Amino acid sequence: MIGIVDVGGGLRDIYGAGIMDKLMQHHIKLDYAIGVSAGSANITSYASGQIGRNYRYYIDYSSRPQYMSFREYFKNGSYINLDYIYGTLYNSGGEDPLDYPAILKNSMDFNIVAANAKTGKAVYFGKEDLKQDDYGIIKASSNVPLINSAYKWNHAYYYDGGIVDPIPYQYALRKGCDRLIVILTRPYDFYMERGIECHLAWCISRKFPYIANLLKNRSELYNKQLDACKQLEIKGIVCIVSPEKTGKMKMLTKDKKSLQLMYDEGLHDAKKVIDFIQSSR
Repeated sequence: MIGIVDVGGGLRDIYGAGIMDKLMQHHIKLDYAIGVSAGSANITSYASGQIGRNYRYYIDYSSRPQYMSFREYFKNGSYINLDYIYGTLYNSGGEDPLDYPAILKNSMDFNIVAANAKTGKAVYFGKEDLKQDDYGIIKASSNVPLINSAYKWNHAYYYDGGIVDPIPYQYALRKGCDRLIVILTRPYDFYMERGIECHLAWCISRKFPYIANLLKNRSELYNKQLDACKQLEIKGIVCIVSPEKTGKMKMLTKDKKSLQLMYDEGLHDAKKVIDFIQSSR
């Protein structure tokens, strides 16, 4: 069984969108997918077979103030307006709706990772948790701490899945995958260092102490999982694809030139993924 792991990374994950668009162009269907944060949006559009849809979200819609802006932060307490992205735009009557019926017809199984804000535990939402015009699991997985308030959905609060299981390769293996594609949105040799999120964890430590602790240790967890994936790559179980460089591109960049370059690199690097898939079958 061949699966794909998309680790997200904000708007840098237009790289993953490029890879999945190329797979769809070649009519390549995988058995399983798991997405984190922006990766959850990528895999749902892949599951629905909508080529170019994620590209539009990264390139066209992200520059809108309704999508993310300080205006939204001061108005609603969250810099990224998840309800606009995965509601107003995403819903059946929206500007660029997700083809939910196509997802139901697709035999590919998938999971979406989020962090329970109260417990700090990983939550692995399944395909059955996705409903027509209720894409709360994508919002939960994409809810970045510190720049967004905890997202409430179905009587629980959530934060970005990347802080609790940044590269969920182990979960994919437990689901039965014997071959895995892992999409990174940082260069292959990039290792995380404790950054500003570690120092700012105290901002939410009183209300969400488990999330604060996860933020402090996120770099260590990411690096450990990355090393494990590289060991599996040596064994031929995992295929890692990553951009050669990201330059000054940040998680929330709006620079269309940088985004286009990342997308084009994803299209190009998809050849490595296709070769891996064909050699595994």
